[in-house]
Amino acid sequence: MTDTTTANTTPAKAKGTETNSMLAWVLQNVVWIWLVALVILFGMFNQFFFTVFNMQNIMVQATVLGVLGLAMCLPLLVAEIDLSIPANAGFSSAVGAIAMTQLGLPWWGGALAGIAMATAIGFFNGLCITRLRMVSLIQTLSMMIILQGSLLAMTRGRTLTELGDGYVWIGQATVAGGWPIMPLVFVASIIGLGVVLTRTVFGRSIYAVGGNPTASKSAGIRVDAVKIKTYTLSGFLAGLAGFLLASWQMAITSNQGESFLLYAIAAPIIGGVSVFGGRGNVIGVLGGVLLLTVIQVGLAIVSVPSFYVGMIGGFMIFIAVAIDALRVRMFG
Repeated sequence: MTDTTTANTTPAKAKGTETNSMLAWVLQNVVWIWLVALVILFGMFNQFFFTVFNMQNIMVQATVLGVLGLAMCLPLLVAEIDLSIPANAGFSSAVGAIAMTQLGLPWWGGALAGIAMATAIGFFNGLCITRLRMVSLIQTLSMMIILQGSLLAMTRGRTLTELGDGYVWIGQATVAGGWPIMPLVFVASIIGLGVVLTRTVFGRSIYAVGGNPTASKSAGIRVDAVKIKTYTLSGFLAGLAGFLLASWQMAITSNQGESFLLYAIAAPIIGGVSVFGGRGNVIGVLGGVLLLTVIQVGLAIVSVPSFYVGMIGGFMIFIAVAIDALRVRMFG
């Protein structure tokens, strides 16, 4: 009787294990499954979605959000946050443009000046959070407001359009039948940050600090130094995103970058970057960025009225985040 019971129980256990493994795979790849499903759905409603022109459009729109998402994921990995990243992108791009027009710098000098300013702001945020023990949420919120006000003061409410052909080249150049060059910067950023996070001591320290700062400190990791470097690198990526956005739009507005804040936060979280630190990767950020971009472009293509786009897009993001939370709860 015991042998019979064991024989009947073993297949049941095996079946349960197989089911759990399949469920785990689905939840681990929910961003990509959700992305493919939406691509098919939008394509069924409007065949224009599958055209080469629309694919190029998606690539370009995903680039700026993607670099901002990479910048945002870095503070999250060390269990902090930086709300000032999109504002930093807008402010630094204006600094670069003004450096060209008023100081006479060449376009590449202006671009470097803007990126250097954004990097310095990221460094300053890291110092405030580590040395002054300021709460990252409040400190970066105040920095965001400062940068937004500074941008408005610098531009005096006007749109800066005299950026020069060299400055806007990367945002407008195409090759081989209209394929844009700008997304290559996003690809390079993904590869570069992926190497840093997975192949360097600094990258491993980021995950360690985000996972358990107390244990990291006991293991000899300089937690504050890691956080400062993380915020500095995040600022650099914010400056790069600001340059790309200005180059793409061929202009700098008085509220440059503000519309990206919520999506820049949502993209890495949807892609599996934990708000509690220590978990996530650049491939997940890529998935989150593509998902958000497809939602925005797809809703516009299927002629959803503009006053419903935000609501529907937010609902889809909610579903994706809820599924990710379920995955973490069930499988860690």
